[in-house]
Amino acid sequence: MADIAKLLERNLQELFGEGDDALSQKVAEEILHEDAVFIEPHGIYHGRNEIVRIAGVIRAAHPTFRYQTLSAAEVLHEQAGRVRWVAGEPGEKPSYAGTDFIVARNGRIAAIYLFFDGPHDPTGAPIPG
Repeated sequence: MADIAKLLERNLQELFGEGDDALSQKVAEEILHEDAVFIEPHGIYHGRNEIVRIAGVIRAAHPTFRYQTLSAAEVLHEQAGRVRWVAGEPGEKPSYAGTDFIVARNGRIAAIYLFFDGPHDPTGAPIPG
């Protein structure tokens, strides 16, 4: 069985929150299925490598931002879960908030769904495809 809460945390902090591309790739290989999908308001990204690429694009738009979870992850039958978070400069008011939902298969993330809570990332332009 997957530890959904751990997958959510690693996805947020070690994949999307990591500034080192090599470390992000290593984490992705550990937590994502090769055919995983990431769906967010700006697009749909298929496959582990594409998810790593778009995570880097997002990170480059806000390289000093940090993610902070707002509460413990909610888990459904050790197959799906969600976590609410905020993002922004450390020590300052958050710039935006979101909720990540994941579906796991055989201990790894099969799908990630990102919903912005409030305005869709008001700090930047749409993510390029």
